[in-house]
Amino acid sequence: MPGDSRRVPGPQDSRSPHWYGKQPPQHQETGTRQDGRADHDLRPVYLHAGVVSQATGSAYIELGQTKVIAAVYGPREIARREEFTMKGRLCCELKFATFSCRRRRQHMQDNQEKDVSLIVLQALEPAVCLDRFPKSQVDVYITVLQDDGSALAAAITCAAAGLADAGVMMYDVVTGCSVRQCGDRQLLDPSGSEESSQEGEGVEDHGMVTVGLLPSLNQVSALVLDGHLPQTTAVQAVKTCIGGCQGIYPILKDCLVKSTRRKVPAVDPTLIRTSIDGQNGRT
Repeated sequence: MPGDSRRVPGPQDSRSPHWYGKQPPQHQETGTRQDGRADHDLRPVYLHAGVVSQATGSAYIELGQTKVIAAVYGPREIARREEFTMKGRLCCELKFATFSCRRRRQHMQDNQEKDVSLIVLQALEPAVCLDRFPKSQVDVYITVLQDDGSALAAAITCAAAGLADAGVMMYDVVTGCSVRQCGDRQLLDPSGSEESSQEGEGVEDHGMVTVGLLPSLNQVSALVLDGHLPQTTAVQAVKTCIGGCQGIYPILKDCLVKSTRRKVPAVDPTLIRTSIDGQNGRT
């Protein structure tokens, strides 16, 4: 029987693209994790502000292989508003890029992304001085470029850095951190494989805890618990998250200082001296 010459012949057997991905090893018995970290160690953090030139403020963060970018626009005037209030409005929208996960995401925002957007909004609102821009609105757009665990914590930190870079008045910046509870082990800043791992599912203590912290005020602005954790274990997990947030805070502060120095032009000391001498001569 003659074949179809116009059809490209494919292989007889096919495999899912995920089959060719690198399979991460399981947790080691020596107490270290698959990437060599201890249970309470953070992944390498990279944070840079002012990456989107068209936005009022922006930031980009990397937590290991997790990559998130945030852009802030506003404040802008709200044309029509039903209720009257002198406080401004903060809007947040988070979207996973279609290529960010092992399984392709949709172009439209799904229910999970809407829930995460609401959590990020609730974490940022206590830190923003909404009464400083009445009848105005600030929009925060967050895009997860690559999700390798702790995407919510990275989004909270990145959005706070973007708001600070935009010059929005804030009581304090917000840092986020997550903990994965696997039985007796608490894995700080879990990776994607650790979040999806089945380790600890058969015991009572297993779940995820994410905390948004105002480091200078030492106040928690957001707390998300997913799983089954007793009260004592949950309290200890929150304390571990707070310690991780305090570890990220110096990196965030140094990033904002560098961003401010780039925006402020350098002044020649000789010009300042000439200006002072001129004023003294006129007097």
